[in-house]
Amino acid sequence: MHLVPTNEEVISLLRETGALRNGHFEYPNGMHADEYLQVALAFRYYQHAKVLSVGLSRRLRADPELRAMIKELSIVCPNNTAGLPIAYGVCEALRAHQVYWAEKDDDSAPLRFRQFVEPAKGEKVLLVDDILRSGKLFTELRALLESKNAEIVGLAVAVYQPNPTIADFGNLPLFYLAKMDAVYYKDANSCELCRKGVPVEKVWA
Repeated sequence: MHLVPTNEEVISLLRETGALRNGHFEYPNGMHADEYLQVALAFRYYQHAKVLSVGLSRRLRADPELRAMIKELSIVCPNNTAGLPIAYGVCEALRAHQVYWAEKDDDSAPLRFRQFVEPAKGEKVLLVDDILRSGKLFTELRALLESKNAEIVGLAVAVYQPNPTIADFGNLPLFYLAKMDAVYYKDANSCELCRKGVPVEKVWA
């Protein structure tokens, strides 16, 4: 394993832990895909969690602009539970200033910070999560932080697996350990796997 794991090494690790699965999957938004990735399954194992967190931190540290602001950098994630382990792991490996998160009361509620958690004006923030598919949560989190006058300096994820609805983050830099391209279908009517009669498994996220 390299100091910064290669794309192939990350994918191998994900397959080994059962985090990456091939088949026929239906997402809550109705999309179908031929692969499903749940990075949290890899984070069950300390050694793999460390490899992914430290590897991503090294990728971040290689960027001179980020490296210059590490001591004042806040690591912030959406509290979807899967993002918390890598946010803490990256913060620890980087020795960044702090880590915190935004959460929802339920799926339809907006993201909010806990009581007494308030970003400072001009605070430099790196958004971190385990995976980036649609970018919906990152978009909400970015809007929340910017409404508090924080400065978003970039996005970082263990795996970048964009689907056709991926949000546009403009000029914000995106850092990741591995990029994966699943085959997505808009719905069951357009799904080749459905036409072939491949059994479908519904996933939660």
